[in-house]
Amino acid sequence: MRQLNSRQKTALWLIAIVITLASIVYQKMTGPTYPVRTNVTLNGKNFKYRLLRSHDTNGDAVIDLNVPDSTYRAIYQYRRYHSKDLWTTDTLKAENNIIRIAVPKQPAAGKVMYKVSLLNSDGKTISLTEAPIIIRFKGAVPLYVLIPHIFFMFFAMLISTRTGLEALANGSSAYKYAWWSFGLLFIGGMILGPLVQKFAFDAFWTGWPFGHDLTDNKTFLALIFWGIALWRHKKTGDGRKWFVIAAVVQFFVYLIPHSALGSEIDYTKVPQ
Repeated sequence: MRQLNSRQKTALWLIAIVITLASIVYQKMTGPTYPVRTNVTLNGKNFKYRLLRSHDTNGDAVIDLNVPDSTYRAIYQYRRYHSKDLWTTDTLKAENNIIRIAVPKQPAAGKVMYKVSLLNSDGKTISLTEAPIIIRFKGAVPLYVLIPHIFFMFFAMLISTRTGLEALANGSSAYKYAWWSFGLLFIGGMILGPLVQKFAFDAFWTGWPFGHDLTDNKTFLALIFWGIALWRHKKTGDGRKWFVIAAVVQFFVYLIPHSALGSEIDYTKVPQ
């Protein structure tokens, strides 16, 4: 391994930052909790709507739809996800050019499917949802837990990427960065992560072997690979290849949408 010069180090840090930010944006925008954004043309004007897919359990999920005038109506249908419920249908009127939809609140991990269409004065129906939207309710997570969790998970990804790049460049700091990657991921994902999960869904861990939550499982998988990489370096004196593998694993782990296959209530098994 060799000592990298300041220009090489700066270049690797910039590349690591770009990769980290890109992966986080991708994960956020493709995740099952990211709002569905849609736009339609009404009376010759473009209207953009943000349809929620996540909300706290402290109240109904309220969605306000701006419309051109008070003649517009909304046909709103909903039912609990994984239930034997029939669809409930409401016709909502506009007040001050706003139609307000309220998805009924659920306990933590409860989900509701809903569909929304607009109806103009000519009787034309404009659907805002190609397929029913699924919204999941969660408990509020205190900022003193959430912010450190986000901080540690962000820097775990950043240092992991930097470790992989350092190893590819045969830099002498790869082993040091690998320990930082392992430590940041352990604190953010295995200590603070379960605390976030407990506040949100009243369970510290819902991954293997107790469940199939991908958020828990993918974090554990990445941590295992970093542990293997550190062990191989200690055993052979050269874990460069394993540092790259662990960084690649963590990169793809971060691309898996957050909350995929997460906690949810099966209402078919809950007493009515």
